[in-house]
Amino acid sequence: MSTAQGGHAAVFQEYRPLLFSLAYRMLGSATEAEDIVQDTYLRFQPAPLEGIESPKAYLSAIVIRLCLNHLTSARVRRETYVGPWLPEPVLDAAHPELAGPEADTISLAFLVLLERLTPAERAVFLLREVFEYEYDEIATILDRSEVACRKLFSRAREHIAEHRPRYEASPDEHRRLLEQFMRAARTGDLDGLMTMLADEVTVWADGGGKVPGAALRPVHGRLNAARFLIGVTARFAPADARYAVANVNGKPTLLVQRAGGTPFAVVSIEVDHDRIRTVWAIGNPDKLRAV
Repeated sequence: MSTAQGGHAAVFQEYRPLLFSLAYRMLGSATEAEDIVQDTYLRFQPAPLEGIESPKAYLSAIVIRLCLNHLTSARVRRETYVGPWLPEPVLDAAHPELAGPEADTISLAFLVLLERLTPAERAVFLLREVFEYEYDEIATILDRSEVACRKLFSRAREHIAEHRPRYEASPDEHRRLLEQFMRAARTGDLDGLMTMLADEVTVWADGGGKVPGAALRPVHGRLNAARFLIGVTARFAPADARYAVANVNGKPTLLVQRAGGTPFAVVSIEVDHDRIRTVWAIGNPDKLRAV
């Protein structure tokens, strides 16, 4: 390895956790984020290091631009996706670079909110709110004016604030409610499950057309949601399934595995006050590799 190559590798490794964190939040997919990070390194290698004033900003710009291009091409695929599209869950232990003060911004709830923003709004919001870049840096990365970036950030922040839950449960409360939810769904306890669900609860099931029983549209309302959850658990969960709670995307999350350890589904909940207001069930096997 030449000295120049060694220098590039050392610089890249220093910022690699940041780059993956950016790409994962932009794309909602660990698999795609890894591809973006690798592509970033290939594009970084030919650049003369002595001409780069800020490697962090330079590498971040490559990642963000690659993500924006990827999202443009991915939009067509997501429009033809069978059923709801949800982010790819990641096990906390497998991606320690996503932990830290910003860990709440990798929750499925937050990633789903980001999906509702335009790609440009998402990029500005993440760079400013999560990673604390200055507006002049963001403007350079996105090749836009500072005024335009401030407007994008303002719209994004308003949308995020409007749709976030009013009350965040503590990790212990979240885990307790998840375990009660798991028991009620497995045992067919309709009344018990309904006491945990908010009136306006919504269930999203991402099977990608590969999982029988996955609802092709969101299920709304407490009674409908409870009946659906109990019914799909009874009919389609493997008879030898093992249920466990693990930290996924920064939150206690239900893992359903076949007896051999193969993931069958990941189920995450969003808690508002002491009720579950959203359930995300991801069963598409292509999205379960990171758990």
